[in-house]
Amino acid sequence: MTDLRTLYPEIEPFETGFLDTGDGHQVYWERVGTKGAKPAVFLHGGPGGGCSPSHRRLFDPALYDVILFDQRGCGRSTPFASLDNNTTWHLVADIERLREMIGVETWQVFGGSWGSTLALAYAETHPEHVSELVLRGIYLLTKAEMDWYYQFGVSEMFPEKYEAFIAPIPEAERGDLVTAYRKRLTGDDREEQLRCAKAWSVWEGETITLLPEPSTSDQFHEAEFALAFARIENHYFIHAGWFEEGQLLRDAGRLKDIPGTIVHGRYDMPCPMRQAWALHKAWPKSEFHPIEGAGHAYSEPGILDQLIRATDKYAGKA
Repeated sequence: MTDLRTLYPEIEPFETGFLDTGDGHQVYWERVGTKGAKPAVFLHGGPGGGCSPSHRRLFDPALYDVILFDQRGCGRSTPFASLDNNTTWHLVADIERLREMIGVETWQVFGGSWGSTLALAYAETHPEHVSELVLRGIYLLTKAEMDWYYQFGVSEMFPEKYEAFIAPIPEAERGDLVTAYRKRLTGDDREEQLRCAKAWSVWEGETITLLPEPSTSDQFHEAEFALAFARIENHYFIHAGWFEEGQLLRDAGRLKDIPGTIVHGRYDMPCPMRQAWALHKAWPKSEFHPIEGAGHAYSEPGILDQLIRATDKYAGKA
């Protein structure tokens, strides 16, 4: 059996800064690898998840020049947990500003989970600027996907964790949990806001891996991380990502000239594989890699292996 590929060694950015969006946000960005090498941009999940040092290690630093950034309101970007001027289309514009800042015409776009959603929104808006797409844990942000995760579906697989998720919400409001959480995450009761943020965040953190993985789920319990994560994610989901229903799949024809790789865990709970398969069928230049014995997280061995193989391949490395 071929050895599974793992992360490249730890690396520090060679450049960092803040992008002033002009509408109240300062977006933190960092650049790793080799200046002038193959350009790529990394899009983190959530929305509201922020980047971590391990994300830098998905690319061969000798062959890539990678921009990573914390999307509006999360990570090191400010103002923290802000929902103002914070939509999918603001983020698409931020990605374009970053591309123009480093002065490249095309770049690889890498995104997992919500990052795959944002990558598709960007690529369908600016296909001429995308050299290839590397996508993991496909999420098309349809009503069916949101209902599966927050109302009925994953609740059947994780009944004890789902009970903790719905606990802060009165029974009368549980018919629409995204709306019920919205009220509390944007309310004036700070204590309730934090309690709900943690419940929302922990539900995700503990259902994204096939087997319990504290190294992945622990940060979802941290109050500060949870506040930005829950507020921003809920804000995006209550507005259905500012997409028309089914828009990303409907417009997949715009990707026709872009090669890409789709990596998806067979037992991905937040993001059912059906959507990844539908995207693959609508996008003939994509490769589809279903990963057996894996859930949603990029850190799961089979998923990570295929992601590294994809970034290596697109950099011309055998």
